Amino acid sequence: MSGQKLMGRVEPKYSSPQSSFLHPIAPAAKDMFSFLRDSEEIPENNPKLKAHAVKVFKMTCESAIQLREKGEVVVADTTLKHLGNVHLNKGVLDPHFEVVKEALLRTIKEAMGEKWSEDMRSAWAKAYDQLGAAIKKEMKEVE
Repeated sequence: MSGQKLMGRVEPKYSSPQSSFLHPIAPAAKDMFSFLRDSEEIPENNPKLKAHAVKVFKMTCESAIQLREKGEVVVADTTLKHLGNVHLNKGVLDPHFEVVKEALLRTIKEAMGEKWSEDMRSAWAKAYDQLGAAIKKEMKEVE
């Protein structure tokens, strides 16, 4: 399945009030996000969380395509510097990346239904892990 087709299947999951990107996996994870910390709003209804989820998905999708085509993930320096700064300034820690990864994988699994496989899970996890590693490396360089 192409990235575009998958985007069409997964993106509605992020924008649907019946679906949540993070909440079922780790209700306490809302404290990871500055825009959710002091909010009483249900995380599923927060437009900033939805926007973040779509960004994570799109970047992971791009990373998966790069891995398949080039064998590596390359993020533009300016984008990487920005992501490193933002994640460092927001207090993102290594365990936060794992929570988001599991939420992403669960969401893609739901969208794929019967087509989901362990190979697909491994490919998406690898793409996310490489993207996360690049962001974490940049975070350390900014410190």
